[in-house]
Amino acid sequence: MKVVIKAGQNSFIRKFDDELLIVEAWGDHSVRVRSFADMKEEKRLNALLEGSQKTNGKVEINVNDHSAELINGKIRVVLDHRDRLSFYDENGKLLLKEYIRLRAVKHDDGSEDAGTIEITKDFNSTLKLKSREYRSNLSSDFTVTTRFESDPDEKIYGMGQYQHTFLDLKNTVLELAQRNSQISIPFYVSSNGYGFLWNHPGIGEVSFAKNLTRWEMKSTNYIDYWITAEDSPKNILRNYANVTGKVPQMPDHLLGLWQSKLRYRTPEEVLEVVKKYHTKGIQLSTIAIDYFHWPKQGEYRFDEDFWPQPEALVKTLKEDYHVEPMISIWPTVQTDAQNYEEYLNNGYLVKVNRGVRLTMQIQGNTVFVDMTNKEARDYVWSLIKKNYKDKGISYFWLDVAEPGYAVYDFDNYRYKKGTDLQCGNLYPIDYLAMIAEGLGENHPTVTLVRGGWAGAQRQGALLWSGDIDCSFEAFKNQVNTGLNVGMAGIPWWTTDIGGFHGGDPKDKEFRELLVRWFEYATFSPVLRMHGDRLPHSKPLSDSGGGSMVTGAPNEIWSYGQEVEQILTKYLKIREAIRPYISKLMTQAHETGDPLMRPLFYEYPDDLAAWNVDNTYLFGSDLLIAPVMDYQATERLVYLPAGDNWVNLWTNETIAGGQSVTIKAELAEIPVLIKEKSKENFSELLKVIKEEQ
Repeated sequence: MKVVIKAGQNSFIRKFDDELLIVEAWGDHSVRVRSFADMKEEKRLNALLEGSQKTNGKVEINVNDHSAELINGKIRVVLDHRDRLSFYDENGKLLLKEYIRLRAVKHDDGSEDAGTIEITKDFNSTLKLKSREYRSNLSSDFTVTTRFESDPDEKIYGMGQYQHTFLDLKNTVLELAQRNSQISIPFYVSSNGYGFLWNHPGIGEVSFAKNLTRWEMKSTNYIDYWITAEDSPKNILRNYANVTGKVPQMPDHLLGLWQSKLRYRTPEEVLEVVKKYHTKGIQLSTIAIDYFHWPKQGEYRFDEDFWPQPEALVKTLKEDYHVEPMISIWPTVQTDAQNYEEYLNNGYLVKVNRGVRLTMQIQGNTVFVDMTNKEARDYVWSLIKKNYKDKGISYFWLDVAEPGYAVYDFDNYRYKKGTDLQCGNLYPIDYLAMIAEGLGENHPTVTLVRGGWAGAQRQGALLWSGDIDCSFEAFKNQVNTGLNVGMAGIPWWTTDIGGFHGGDPKDKEFRELLVRWFEYATFSPVLRMHGDRLPHSKPLSDSGGGSMVTGAPNEIWSYGQEVEQILTKYLKIREAIRPYISKLMTQAHETGDPLMRPLFYEYPDDLAAWNVDNTYLFGSDLLIAPVMDYQATERLVYLPAGDNWVNLWTNETIAGGQSVTIKAELAEIPVLIKEKSKENFSELLKVIKEEQ
């Protein structure tokens, strides 16, 4: 049977039965694959940038009746007569291959069905498994499965934020959906020399099993993925940044301490905290005005009963103390908000397929705004601009951005762009776009957000790890999680120091946890105090923003004198390395490099480095090994081969390529400086000497 394969400009196209397959060069050393059920092509970029398909090299395409080949720099993709795609590097090494298990079909003329065959002696072809499978949902779309052969020895890094302890994601199953503390960013870097983006924003699941890699989407009519081949993880990630975007330039004045708690209730409380930090000689970068500073959700304004003159507060913070206020906003509307009818009449709210439209309950009955609806975004931005931006506020905290449904029944929600199952991961992207587009290109967009997806970095997304527990167990999840966020192409990431849920400032174990977490956060993109501390205070009133409780104090002096002295020392350390962090921020902006890097990112030829987790490089010159166990006073640390390393606290020089035990009393986190870069950290070494 003859199958028509046509060569296009930098692409080849195959039509057969119910599928349209398009394989095209997309960026340097990279290929994009799209498949459409019933041959219904729809043009979507999803995570990819407009114009990012341009390539600097020559693209070679070879096509015959039953097979096709595309070569783009260091990557070669082959479609064989089995209807299987295989990807190779420039040296002929197999990187990734689609998985099929189908029996060959013979025709009267002796030919084989090129669309549905697999010649096999070693595999059970009676399994009847296709590499790209569409199963009708008895509606207008399909459940789609895409299968790849699995290399059991492969290591996989990236994919965003999942609350588990694993750095290497091989043999994990990951939900492709947003939840509080879970952020799906479906891009990974493989130890086999390629990067892979699942370029579909629908709800689904990926399984990186030993015997099979399987991507499943619950409701769609297309497949879309992008793959790049390179000689190092760094170059793979840079190729990805070139096609999905890079973070803006982080302003230097945001590199200090971000102060926050649940929650400051009045301008007096805010100014009291800022003034006390000022008195102690500590320059804050930001202070957060958290949720329920508003009268009702959806009104996007200060509650004048408790925040009577917000312009005066903002002016005082910025001009007298050089502190940026950051305002929390939610994408929710209370049914008794003064403008609820406007949302309802104009179709600005998320729809439900069944039951009562009530997607969240907190201080009232609430419904989420449909952020995939541009008209809804424009309306919300008009309120934000009038009531926040025009009053001098430039930085926003997009909380509950997943969105944070009371029940994550993804099959129950509908958006302007489609059902939640079809495009749910676009919700936080569009929410972020509302802020970035509203502020404009000339404003440095830095938006703290609890949800994201591939490409969120170009909208100025500063992800944080969500409402996690205040425990050493939760802390152990964060280090590897933060590294995987960076390997998924998001350089900006932070945590609530000490965790969010609970934490008593008087509790001995929690105080130690806070210290260990603060030490770790000092060597992260953003140093941020936040949390819901115990015990709660009574509400200020029974109406409006005053009806919400507040947690106990969460400033550096809230945990006793010993803790304050340690945290103050680390604020001095942070100040000493700010020029270094600023350079890393510029590097992230220009290349896409993460600030926090697994050891193999800089040392890919050190095979042992690929097996090291819970340890990272902050930039290329500082090695950080957080202490994550209660009452631990030492830590086993692997030092990458090829360089000598200097212990920050003892000034001892240690050869790389070995694991050593580093002493780590409560006031010390294992930090090692690359010896050849030591002279660049004179200010840091000066601070350490003064503190000892």
